Amino acid sequence: IRLYNIVMTEKIRIKDIAERAGTSVGTVDRVLHGRPNVSPGAREKIERALKEMNYHPNMYASALASNRSYTFALLMPRYESEAYWQEIETGAVKACEARRDFHIGLEIIYYDRFVNGSFVQQSRHCLDIKPDGVIIVPADLETTQPFTERLHALEVPFVLLDSNIPDLKPLAFFGQDSFCSGFFAAKMLMLIAGQETAVMLMRLVRDGRVVSRQQENREVGFKNYMEKHFPHIRIVELNMPTAGTTADYEPLMDEFFKQHPEIHHCITFNSKAHIVGDYLLRKKRKDVKIMGYDMVNKNALCLREGSISFLIAQHAYVQGYACMEALFNAIVMKQEITPVNYMPIELITRENMDFYRRTLY
Repeated sequence: IRLYNIVMTEKIRIKDIAERAGTSVGTVDRVLHGRPNVSPGAREKIERALKEMNYHPNMYASALASNRSYTFALLMPRYESEAYWQEIETGAVKACEARRDFHIGLEIIYYDRFVNGSFVQQSRHCLDIKPDGVIIVPADLETTQPFTERLHALEVPFVLLDSNIPDLKPLAFFGQDSFCSGFFAAKMLMLIAGQETAVMLMRLVRDGRVVSRQQENREVGFKNYMEKHFPHIRIVELNMPTAGTTADYEPLMDEFFKQHPEIHHCITFNSKAHIVGDYLLRKKRKDVKIMGYDMVNKNALCLREGSISFLIAQHAYVQGYACMEALFNAIVMKQEITPVNYMPIELITRENMDFYRRTLY
């Protein structure tokens, strides 16, 4: 039997500290709250007394008592329904609501990933609101860096979400290890497709490339595993426009499967596996399945119907919530923050999908 005895320490009053240090109560109060007009000698005495008395300030109570208000900003891509970003936003809003006693406000600022200059324009709007902290879903390094350098100059902490770019020197990062995620996806896909001669990689592209750095890194991890363990299996890419509709996608998939009747397994590294999943259900194709990311509703329906074989969960809701908590803890509670926070890589199937929850770790 192991017993834990938690001893409550005696409350230390400002008066007690003043007596120990041999200074006035007012001087102690100024030191504790970081105010000026304290002589070096008095400050040294008070700091020594605090150390001797093992004093730890109650930051929670102090933050509540200060009655100060805070403005946080979330700069993220504009999205349609059934997207990973929808869960991100919901998580951030819920975290803000949970800290309403601390007068925290959240302004969500959207940029268009498909419009040149949109990120720059919206980042300027973000600066205009004078935020106390910012959550950023970054564009590429060159586009994002001028904004983050300005935040550094203004001493405004920021957290990166979804894509980790260490050169930007963020307070923290929340998201999956994209390379490992892609590597894992390949390993899982090959459990059911290891005897195939080819697999399809479905990519939503703009100007010939995916618009997410995270998806690019997943592809690298996927192809790394395939080259090492299944070099004989061809990866046949199907590129479809990011802004397309069902009417745009259907003939592209008709033509693809006509040209590649040997393909029975597909993969995508975005949250739109349901584009292929819905197509397979409409065509009553049970000989082809796709693997993708994120438990958005349309993906979940295809997973339940069998046109999606696996989904990899990246806990978007948790990411949004955790980013807000990181800013709160760093700015309001003055706590140290873990700089790199990787989300778990979880495999969701039809059998375990009902047990997937918005769990906060």
